[in-house]
Amino acid sequence: YATTVSRKMMNCRKKLGHLFNANHSNEIIFTKNATHSLNQVAKGLSWNKGDVIITTDREHNSNLIPWLQLEEEKGVDHRVVRSNDDNTFNLENFENACAEAGGKLKMVSISHVGNLDGVATPVKEVTKIAKDFGAMVCIDGAQSTPHMKVDVQDLGIDFMAFSIHKMMGPSGTGGLWGRMDLLENMRSIQSGGSTVDTSYYDSMVWSKPPAKFEGGLGNYAGILGTNAAVDYISKINLDDVHEHEVRLNKVMTSILKDVDGLHIIGPEDAAKRGGICSILLDNIDAHDIAILLDEAANVMVRSGMHCVHSWFNN
Repeated sequence: YATTVSRKMMNCRKKLGHLFNANHSNEIIFTKNATHSLNQVAKGLSWNKGDVIITTDREHNSNLIPWLQLEEEKGVDHRVVRSNDDNTFNLENFENACAEAGGKLKMVSISHVGNLDGVATPVKEVTKIAKDFGAMVCIDGAQSTPHMKVDVQDLGIDFMAFSIHKMMGPSGTGGLWGRMDLLENMRSIQSGGSTVDTSYYDSMVWSKPPAKFEGGLGNYAGILGTNAAVDYISKINLDDVHEHEVRLNKVMTSILKDVDGLHIIGPEDAAKRGGICSILLDNIDAHDIAILLDEAANVMVRSGMHCVHSWFNN
């Protein structure tokens, strides 16, 4: 049975590598969630005081707090690029921020699709600009990987965090894709059993990726569940999924956009918000509305700041 589990785990890694068009399946690392993946990037790389890290003003806390922690602990310079008024990405602001960083720009870490508003970032254009300034690019793919085709080679990025539970798989399972040359030189933040080829009282020999980053007993049940989820996702056309979500969003938007006291977060055009329609209501608590919709109409919504406190607090 143990051998069967190992083979299924290896097969799942291969399926994810194929799904994202990785150069090799060993570039896929299994983690607890997208948050763990982003922390592995932030805390596994080496930083110098003054290194510039750029994010946007619409990041989930998982792609903000690790960089703020680095700023606090390592003295890196975290900078935020402002979006347009409708939350769409402002390439001019981004390029100016890269230029202002000069030769100190080291990392650009951005969400592929914002969980707050569904707005997609033009990752290929962002990556081209970032690379012109010598920076690495990491994307938070938690909201994109379940809803659209994601090709890491085509995007030109260096790292991508993703969450399996958002891809119809089990909770407590996530992943990180990274370019092998970068993974080979990155520290593990979960060292221990299975992360080394051998150890001595005073030294060790690290395993090659992905084992180097998968210390301890793995979530094998979650990974086997991931196998089933990837099988399902691979059989459907993700472009069709995206188009269907936009159609549903257009219906919802057409009903809500003219309601007094109600405001849709992000652009009014539903095609620019994918499958997400977040709303603000004047003088009404979001949690109260969520309870009312549930109890009075059996409609389920998510209320709160969706871990994007910084945008609301701006």
